[in-house]
Amino acid sequence: MSLNILEISYLIASLTFILGLKMLSNPDSARKGNLIAAAGMLIAIIATITLYQDFDSEKLVNYGLIFLGLIIGTVIGTIMAKRVQMTSMPQMVSFFNGMGGACAALIAIIEFQHHQHSTVTGFDGELLVMLLGLLIGSVSFSGSIIAYGKLEGKIQDKVLPMNQVINMVMLGAIVVLIVYQMVSGSDPLLFYALLAIALVYGILFVMPIGGADMPVVISLLNSFTGMAAAFGGFLYGNKAMLTGGILVGSAGTILTILMCKAMNRSLTNVLLGAFGGAAAGGAKSASGDQTVREINISDTAVLLSYSQSVVIVPGYGLAVAQAQHICHELEKLLEEKGVEVNYAIHPVAGRMPGHMNVLLAEADVPYERMQEMEEINSKFANTDVVVVIGANDVVNPAAKNDPSSPIYGMPILEVDQAKNVIILKRGMAAGYAGIENELFFYPKTRMLFGDAKATLQKLTAEVKEV
Repeated sequence: MSLNILEISYLIASLTFILGLKMLSNPDSARKGNLIAAAGMLIAIIATITLYQDFDSEKLVNYGLIFLGLIIGTVIGTIMAKRVQMTSMPQMVSFFNGMGGACAALIAIIEFQHHQHSTVTGFDGELLVMLLGLLIGSVSFSGSIIAYGKLEGKIQDKVLPMNQVINMVMLGAIVVLIVYQMVSGSDPLLFYALLAIALVYGILFVMPIGGADMPVVISLLNSFTGMAAAFGGFLYGNKAMLTGGILVGSAGTILTILMCKAMNRSLTNVLLGAFGGAAAGGAKSASGDQTVREINISDTAVLLSYSQSVVIVPGYGLAVAQAQHICHELEKLLEEKGVEVNYAIHPVAGRMPGHMNVLLAEADVPYERMQEMEEINSKFANTDVVVVIGANDVVNPAAKNDPSSPIYGMPILEVDQAKNVIILKRGMAAGYAGIENELFFYPKTRMLFGDAKATLQKLTAEVKEV
């Protein structure tokens, strides 16, 4: 009887995961979808603890440790989630993703201890699942921790000599270790050798990747963690764990492909750790005689107020300045003056997939005003003013015009087609890809220097007076 209730609980949890994931596709329902999926996970946890095995005196200590772990994890997770700033959200995603990979690897390690005493003849599917879970979970853990450190600014990009060759050799060694154990049987020494190589590969895989490519890496590592969790579901026959892992793995894989397309990268190069940081060093800077044209707050306010169409391009600088709310206020002021205002969202703007969508949704920007790159690019030619706030590489025309640029071929927001471009920026520093933006020197471009939040506050006040 308890087993039937347990299976029903897993079914309910799986349905909440699917429903929650569907609701996450729209900012208006994303919060509710997240809560529904979390409720399903709570159901699965409670059902597993209370129904999988009956309480008895010999297992009271184990259950005590389980509840202690749940309490500690809940408290730590809640505190971290409440304290995190929007600018640090990519780091938190990477950290939590790494913890998921570590859990999947630990499951494989624990189950391997029991499996050593089994007498399986023929194909050992359970061992294969353990090896794959260990491999993917370990790569996800070490890679995610390196990604966290890079996003936090504590770890710098570093490319080892013959980095691609080293990565390919390590991948070959991993395949050999897995195949050998499947043919010859489980071997503790080889099992832990696989663990060590996987951890090192995760580090070498992420280490050379530049910050501009980090959204792709986060998506890929997220899919790894999902797959590793699904392998854990296979081991335990846990339908909820299996469904959740498959959903995360498949969604992460689809998102990775979309991110690669948006960055003009191949998935093969991602797996070999052969893009981003190494390429950035080959960027050409603009010629020395190029000059920038500045604009002041008053002129900017007049230009915006008497425009018919304005497009705002948010970037990581908007998140750093925590200026999303004042930006929304400026948008509403312009709308009251009869100006049509929209936001142009590049798929990889920021430091993680959907970063700008989350940022603007927090400020209650209507979802219909956030337009994706494919939709907005055709409208720039009829746009009076484009205001770029904290974005750089995703609006750099070098992606179209300069074959020697490391971002050449990357789809960009074609703001250079608009009648006027105003760029809010602290200074002339290069973007996260490490290359200079030729858009700064276009005749139609005006630079409005200063902190994004302070500048927008002054601009909003000036627009009120126009």
